[in-house]
Amino acid sequence: MVFSSKLVEDAVQEFSRLPGIGKKTALRMVLQLLKMKEGEVDTFTNALSRMRHELVFCDTCHNVSDTTTCTICANPGRDRSQVCVVENIRDVIAIESTKQYSGLYHVLGGILSPLDGIGPEQLNITTLHDRVKDSGVEELIMALSPTIEGDTTVYYIARQFKDLPVRITTIARGIAFGGELEYADEMTLARSIAKRLPIENYVTVHNKAN
Repeated sequence: MVFSSKLVEDAVQEFSRLPGIGKKTALRMVLQLLKMKEGEVDTFTNALSRMRHELVFCDTCHNVSDTTTCTICANPGRDRSQVCVVENIRDVIAIESTKQYSGLYHVLGGILSPLDGIGPEQLNITTLHDRVKDSGVEELIMALSPTIEGDTTVYYIARQFKDLPVRITTIARGIAFGGELEYADEMTLARSIAKRLPIENYVTVHNKAN
């Protein structure tokens, strides 16, 4: 791709660094920005800059937030006896979009994957243990993607929490094994949350399948 402007070339290069954005798509984005008024472009770039520099993570659940306590954790109307354990922030957004869950969340920041060097120490498991121990949580809903790595993480957490008075459930298999939670449609995800299973049932079914 040949550019007559180094400024345009640099902008295209930066946009193309985003996941799923090729050079042609990046060029369309840059050309669209050139059609916008300078003030609109300034608003766009300022929003990105502020997000990157001012965004923090919730001290309680590790979700993205504008303050040290996210709006979900701060909401007195949420059911504080339930904590939905998810892999990442995208999964929080996906579940919230179903409007079928009113409890709290805990973002692990990933799932166990020894081949990628991700062990328990790299995940937010210790803070989850502290929440269950100190905050009167009655149920942990394991809403991890149904993959080998996701299942391994579910089993590991279940073992770590076996001595605590907390019920551990997992979302129903409305989501196909090997799928990613964030790509599930809202209806399927809502049903999986509503028809969640005790972890013992989940382990039994999984073992029979293998």
